[in-house]
Amino acid sequence: MASPLPTVDSLPIGWQKAPMTLELDLCCLLSVSSLCLAWEAGCMARHLMQLRGISRGGCELLEHWRFCQFGRGMLMEVIWTRLFDVWSRKLIGVLKGGSLENGGYIGSGDVNEGDSEIIDWSDEDDTEENGEDSGVVDLEDIAGKGPTRKSTTVIESNAKLNGEKEMVTPVIRASLEKQGYKIIGSHSGVKLCRWTKSQLRGRGGCYKHSFYGIESHRCMETTPSLACANKCVFCWRHHTNPVGKSWRWKMDDPIDIVNSAIDLHTKMIRQMKGVPGVKVERLAEGLSPRHCALSLVGEPIMYPEINSLVDELHRRRISTFLVTNAQFPEKIKMLKPVTQLYVSVDAATKDSLKAIDRPLFGDFWERFVDSLKALREKQQRTVYRLTLVKGWNTEDLDAYSSLFDTGNPDFIEIKGVTYCGSSATSKLTMENVPWHSDVKAFSEALAQKSKGEYEVACEHVHSCCVLLAKVEKFKVNGQWFTWIDYEKFHDLVASGRPFSSKDYMAATPFWAVYGAEEGGFDPGQSRYRKERHHKSSH
Repeated sequence: MASPLPTVDSLPIGWQKAPMTLELDLCCLLSVSSLCLAWEAGCMARHLMQLRGISRGGCELLEHWRFCQFGRGMLMEVIWTRLFDVWSRKLIGVLKGGSLENGGYIGSGDVNEGDSEIIDWSDEDDTEENGEDSGVVDLEDIAGKGPTRKSTTVIESNAKLNGEKEMVTPVIRASLEKQGYKIIGSHSGVKLCRWTKSQLRGRGGCYKHSFYGIESHRCMETTPSLACANKCVFCWRHHTNPVGKSWRWKMDDPIDIVNSAIDLHTKMIRQMKGVPGVKVERLAEGLSPRHCALSLVGEPIMYPEINSLVDELHRRRISTFLVTNAQFPEKIKMLKPVTQLYVSVDAATKDSLKAIDRPLFGDFWERFVDSLKALREKQQRTVYRLTLVKGWNTEDLDAYSSLFDTGNPDFIEIKGVTYCGSSATSKLTMENVPWHSDVKAFSEALAQKSKGEYEVACEHVHSCCVLLAKVEKFKVNGQWFTWIDYEKFHDLVASGRPFSSKDYMAATPFWAVYGAEEGGFDPGQSRYRKERHHKSSH
């Protein structure tokens, strides 16, 4: 029988790390004289067994050692590092005389209890309607499927139990920051758009510049909620953000979010100083954002104080372009006027919507339809956003056209899906990306289905994007008025009087109109074509 472990006072504890490779193999060796961590494809235990000629079950040559191997797989270093930090603190705490209760360490205070990380198995939405596991593992669960979520006690960073938790866990934060996000507080984020950088250099703006007249170098891309209720197959964040069906996290103040977003955005703009091609005057303008795209990642309308946040942006005369995934109809009804409100219409039938968006809600289709109906009641500019995925949703013309009457949008944006690489959560390939000619053909056919209610108004070839607009509202004497008079919009909001989308429209320039030689590229910008040196296959 093995001798009992000595007390920690007589037990010198040290940590040793072996080199790490892509395949992480964590092994713990606990001895009378040392506690060693080996972290490598071969791991310390395997090395010892190979060198001493022992089997995994035998300890003939190492009688005073007790060891076991645990944890292996292709996982990110940051996850194991943080999990190990938590585990090691708890282990040392137990050795010092503490105990474990409900999964949390209860100690004497000698170990830094307040520094422990959150391990959050918190989303009951990861189970199917029948209560069985869906088999889909999100990033926050990547450390392994935890206990049943309804029975798990949440451990907070201050060691209190069952308290309010933050949406962005350390693991999620590390992943998003690696992608270039600046995390705001506990649930918001901001990131510098590639088109912001492009227009700072005078190399062209995004499709919103062509369609609606925004100044891309003065646009701030942010979100007050990194969480979402869908797991779309084409999500360019590869599901590194949280998911949920309702707000159940700590909530930050909306004014603090706006202040932090502007501060972080302007810091990123300043970092563009000295970048080759950046225009001094545009850099100065970029430090005063005039537009806010509330569409970065997640579902911004989930944030309980979204109206207060929108009010604060408008108070600063910053326009708002808000995108929702059509799963929160009541939130849409309660939303105050925004400059332009989008609803993502990723599919036109129940089966295809389930396949593409992979929603958490069981009644996702009813919520989708109710969201379109709520959009119909809005007096300001409204948009259906269609993302075309070849082989998934490009054949449903009749079904799409049948949704026109449901939401009666002012505009319909049709954009080809952007390929962001394959991942464990998405098997899309370049074969699923339509050409601009495919998007144009789909748009023209869809306009014909509307029987003259909508026409193709604008295009942005670079973004593989086409805009349909309601003829009755936005085509005046043969000229399109898809652009926005932003100063007029802010004056209307400040007046407190009711107003409609026709009250702040502006003329569309010739170069943005569908069929123009420029293809939506602003001639006031300098077209930059990157030289590509592809290797010949011959």
